[in-house]
Formats: sequence, structure tokens, C-alpha cells
Amino acid sequence: MKIVLLTFLTVLALPAFSQNASLRNKVNINANTIEEKVIAWRRDLHEHPELGNQETRTASIIAQHLRSLGIEVTTGVGHTGVVGILKGGKPGPTVALRADMDGLPVTERTPVPFASKVKVQYNGKETGVMHACGHDTHVAILMGVAEILSSIKSELKGTVKFIFQPAEEGVPRGEEGGAEMMVKEGVLLNPQVDVIFGLHINSQTEVGKITYRMGGIYASVNDLKILVKGRSAHGAAPWSSVDPIVTAAQIINNLQSIISRNLNISENAGVVTIGAINGGNRSNIIPEQVEMLGTIRALNNEDEKMLIERVRQVAEKTAESAGAVAEVIIPYSSHYPVTFNDSLLTEKMLISLQQSAGKENVMLMAPKTGAEDFSFYQQKVPGMFFILGGMPKGGDRKLARSHHTPDFYIDESGLKLGVQTLANLTIDYMEMNQKTGKK
Repeated sequence: MKIVLLTFLTVLALPAFSQNASLRNKVNINANTIEEKVIAWRRDLHEHPELGNQETRTASIIAQHLRSLGIEVTTGVGHTGVVGILKGGKPGPTVALRADMDGLPVTERTPVPFASKVKVQYNGKETGVMHACGHDTHVAILMGVAEILSSIKSELKGTVKFIFQPAEEGVPRGEEGGAEMMVKEGVLLNPQVDVIFGLHINSQTEVGKITYRMGGIYASVNDLKILVKGRSAHGAAPWSSVDPIVTAAQIINNLQSIISRNLNISENAGVVTIGAINGGNRSNIIPEQVEMLGTIRALNNEDEKMLIERVRQVAEKTAESAGAVAEVIIPYSSHYPVTFNDSLLTEKMLISLQQSAGKENVMLMAPKTGAEDFSFYQQKVPGMFFILGGMPKGGDRKLARSHHTPDFYIDESGLKLGVQTLANLTIDYMEMNQKTGKK
């Protein structure tokens, strides 16, 4: 049934893509022309990374560039976000394109000449700041797309909204930021966005390749905090205590059964991880309390709800059986919904991906248990998120350094395809929806 639907949608889309051949040719020529400029932007941003909600220099560079193109610019959205509006010469839908801007508290170790040497205080400790997830490439790519689309403004059949978003990696507890805050502040309104596209570069996918998925592509994430409260005692007299350390160990062990016994792993993946445990300060004192921090990830809303309920139940009942009390806080400081690609939209736009990269270079991917706050946009409007290759050609993905690490590396020859693909998705969607402006 899915194959029949995909074939039907492809046949419907072909006339629109044929009409867009001339525009796509202009996009490809312009992408070649500005490739060096896109790489230069990326290197500058990489050398000067900024943490979430602090991207003032980055935002200034973006705003200045958009204004130079004659694009209407709003700054200070969601703290440091920048929004640009480009009105085409013909009526049609409003297409949003998103790039995230923030770096990470990681000290860079790559040998490139433009490596970051920025240092900040983070959680009370000095640390480096690095674009260790490729957000610098996303910004540079979208700046390039803005330049290309503004050069063919009179031929665009609709409006483009460029969303440069801060704090995708999250914000400190008690702060707001990221996509959730931008949506709350109305980034998808005035004009009303009909569809949104986004990409993420990947250090373990070969340059020139694009991967995609219909439905859940990235997991929801809920961080958690569990406080195990017992009764303190001398370490030589454990029978006088309600030992929160032993109880915490039992909770951790019991949590492992949730994925293996409660989640239907033939349908979807899921994760329950405890990443930190703190309790006690001396070898011969049993403490009153142990604190655990962790994460829960799921690929659909039903699994997310089930996993949260089971974590809470397992922690509370395990503690109760030991005479202790477990206080479970979910989410503790952050929650991202499932990044869910609208199936109909993704099927319709697949040919656009294939036209950009070549059919043989566009591949279906398995879902990932990482998370993306692009999901907040997708809760409001149909959206499609895809993965762009950034590993050198012929590289071994098993040896390529992963994201969020000091040695994270991106081959910049992959940026041009990102520019072409986002620009082509925009003009192709407009062509297919020029009359109604609807999906």
C-alpha cells in the first residue's frame, strides 16, 4: 500500500518538478558560485562558538547578511534568534527553513587552523566551547540558501521564512529557550507557516549522501531526577539505616528491565539511562539521600508515556520495598517531543531530495535515539527533517568521531549539497502548492 501511495504521489509531483527545472538549474549554479563563501562563514562561526541563549555575535552576522539581501529581519526572538522573511514575486505558501546556532561546552581537539579557543565558565568550571554538533554548518548553509533564494525572488511562488534558532542543545534549568520558546513567541505566525524543512549534518554519513525517514526520525527526550531518601547510620551498623545507596543500586538494576520487558522492540527503540549518581561523602557513613540523573527516550508518544510511567513506578516501588522513599521528577529540566516527519509531506518531497543529491545517494535511515527540538515546530505545522552527509568520501563511519566530542570533524565539501537541497525543497514545495498554499 505504501509503495502504491508513493508511486501515486511521485506521478502527481512530476509536472511541478519539470516546471522547476530552470529554477533548480539556477540554484545549482549559484550554489557553486557561493560555495567558498559558505565555507568561509562556517569557519568563522566555528572559530567563535557561543553557548545557547548567548549567540549574540552569531546573530549579528546573520542579521547583517540577511539585511544586505533585502530580507525583512527581526532579531531577539527567543533571546538571540533571528528571523528573516523573503516575499516572492508570486503568491503561494509560506515555507520555513530552520538552522540552529549554538555550540557546546566541549574543549576542541581538532587540528584545523580555525579550531575554537573560546573558554567560558560553565557549571562553575572553566571549559572550552566548540561547535561539536555542526550547528555552524547549519547556519552557513541557511545563509547561503537565503542568498540564492533572494537572487531569484521575483520567480518565487510564495514566501520564505528563515529561522535561525538559539539553544537547540538546551538551556540551564529555570531558563527558557530553543524552538519551544520561538514557537511560543509566534515564529510560525505572521505570516502563517505552511511547512517547515530542516537538516542536520552528520559526521558518520558520507559527503554527498542524504538520509531520511517518515514518521519518528529522532526520539523524544525527558531528563529525570530520582531522589532516594533513606535513614543515615554509621557504616559499621547498617542495620540501623535505611540505606539509600543499596536502594539506588536496586533501582538502577530494575530500571534495566523496562526496555527489555515492557517495550515492544520489534516496533520501536527506546532508552532508559542513568547517567549520574551522587550520595555520601565518607567511607564509614551511610548517607540519608542519593541523587540520580538520567534520560528517557522514545520514538512515539505512546511509548514515551509508558516509559515515564514505568520508570516512576519501578523507582517508587523498589524504594518502598526497601523502606525508603523515591521522589521521581520527570522531566527534570528539559523535554523534547518526538521529531516526527509528516509521512505525506515526506513522500511528496522525496523526489526533491533525489533530484538534489541523485537517487542513488538518498537512503532510508533507521530511527535515532538522539533528540532534536525541531520537533516543537512539527507539533504545529507539517515538517520534514533530513540528514546531510559530512564524513569524508571513503571514510569508515565506525572510525569517524561522533557528535558532542572534542574530535568531531566535518568535511566542508558536503555543505554545497545542503544549500542546494534546502533551496530546491523550497521552490519545489511552492510549485506543488502555489494555488492553495496548503500541504
